[in-house]
Amino acid sequence: MSQIEKIQAEYEKFTEEFASIIISTVSAQGIPNASYTPYVIDDSKNIYIYVSGLSTHTQNLYDNPRVSVLFIEDEAKTNQVFARRRLSFDCTATLIERETDKWNQIVEQFQERFGQIIEILRGLADFRIFQLTPSEGRFVVGFGAAYHISGDNLNQLVQITGDKAG
Repeated sequence: MSQIEKIQAEYEKFTEEFASIIISTVSAQGIPNASYTPYVIDDSKNIYIYVSGLSTHTQNLYDNPRVSVLFIEDEAKTNQVFARRRLSFDCTATLIERETDKWNQIVEQFQERFGQIIEILRGLADFRIFQLTPSEGRFVVGFGAAYHISGDNLNQLVQITGDKAG
C-alpha cells in the first residue's frame, strides 16, 4: 500500500473517531463564533447538526449559511501538539424542515448514535437540524502533510505542496 493510499484510508475513517465537531459561524455583523455540536454524517460527506434555536451558532446560520467545521485529534493522543491530525470542511448550511421524511430520517440517525437524549430534543420546538454541505476541505496528518479535498470529489485527496504552479 502506497503512502497516499494509507492516508486516503485514514481520511475515510477519520470522522468515525468523533461524536462532535467544532463549528465556526459568523453573525450578520461579521462577528465570528466558535462552538461545537454532536453530528451525524452521510456517505456523501454531508454533515447534519441538531442544534438549539437559542444558541449563537444557530442564529448565525440563519444570518450567514457559511460555516467551517473541524474534526481534530485529541491532544492526549497526539505525538506533537503543533501537528495534530485534523480535517476541516468549508460548508453551506441548509435548514431541514421539521417533520419531513428527511428530518425524521436524520432524527433516527441521531437517536441510533446518541440514544435517549434525542427523544427529549425531538420534543423541544426550538431545536433545528441543519445539513452542512461541504464545498472543499483540508486533511492534515502532520508537518508538510496536508491534502486538499475538492467539492467535485469529496472522497479524493490531493497533496498540497509548496509548488505554486500546482
